[in-house]
Amino acid sequence: MLLHVPQVLTMDELARARIWLDEADWADGRMTAGSQAGRVKNNLQLPENAPAARRLRELMLDALGRSALFFAAALPRKIYPPLFNCYTGATNSFGNHVDNAVRTHAASGNHVRTDLSFTLFLAEPDEYAGGELVMEHGFGTEAVKLPAGDLVLYPSSSVHRVEPVTRGARLACFSWLESMVRESERRRLLFDMDQAIAALRAQAGESAEAVAFTSCYHNLLRMWAHS
Repeated sequence: MLLHVPQVLTMDELARARIWLDEADWADGRMTAGSQAGRVKNNLQLPENAPAARRLRELMLDALGRSALFFAAALPRKIYPPLFNCYTGATNSFGNHVDNAVRTHAASGNHVRTDLSFTLFLAEPDEYAGGELVMEHGFGTEAVKLPAGDLVLYPSSSVHRVEPVTRGARLACFSWLESMVRESERRRLLFDMDQAIAALRAQAGESAEAVAFTSCYHNLLRMWAHS
């Protein structure tokens, strides 16, 4: 499932993030790439221990924690500490690759199985040319370029790339997460049920039908979730 989650960041949070990014010292993005991705990765990235990266991570995790839509779709159990990249000038693309199945955080030694990946855009689409996130799946390809503050959530198993940036700079936060519900089909069913329950409540309030559907949702989640 590919999902657009709008307005994860407020305008104030986005403004603060841009100030910190403008003041940051960037490094070679291949620092966190696997053996295959490292051959096609050509961008800049904030070192994980940089002061700006630490402030930005806290901001992003707070924002993700507020997003009911993000939680409903991802059902996150673990989120790898968010990272930040920049595509500009000669360091402007990331060819076709698949994300590593497991990410290990060097500082903590914690492992995160990568069920889902996300990109949170931090530059407006008119600030740069190119830079689309392109996903390949069984139905063809899909290109994503969202407003600043918006997020796209997608399967880590998908082949994807970032098209070359030919003008300006593409800034983004990205990471991976391990879901409480590992199976994508079950996550999708729970998400669809969650959205249908929300629509039913909006129309009929806490009706007997809404309570019954909510009970079914939570019993399925209780059956399928891994702690």
